Amino acid sequence: MKRCYSSRRRMRRGTKRQAFTLMEVLLVLAILVILGTLVVANFSGIFASSKKKAAQAQVNALEMPLDVYQAAMGEYPRTEQGLQALRQPPPDLVDPSKWEGPYLKKDIPPDPWGNAYIYELLSPSQYRIYSAGPDGQPGTDDDIGTVSG
Repeated sequence: MKRCYSSRRRMRRGTKRQAFTLMEVLLVLAILVILGTLVVANFSGIFASSKKKAAQAQVNALEMPLDVYQAAMGEYPRTEQGLQALRQPPPDLVDPSKWEGPYLKKDIPPDPWGNAYIYELLSPSQYRIYSAGPDGQPGTDDDIGTVSG
């Protein structure tokens, strides 16, 4: 009779375990959180790099219309006129008949961080276009742009 009881007990023990313990569930969750953190960290670096490349590409794309403007007008837009001189004639032009624009088909897009591109005329033959970068503050190390000439 004891034998019968012990074999029933073994059968019950083997079939009793049908769910995960709390410790097993917590361990799996911890592993998933660690893996998720690694994936997000890698993608955020890639995403930040792609924004910088997009900003540089947009700055480079603005150079040609500025050169066409300079060829037509004989000078680059002044800093006060800014990049908007590529879309509409500045009101203070000496000879408005020279303006052959618009030199851009669409409005100037904001940089990848939502800020306007900054244009400065450095000399009659040299200008600077740049994005203030991720921090949105001009004149810092993360600025992205170019100086012509």
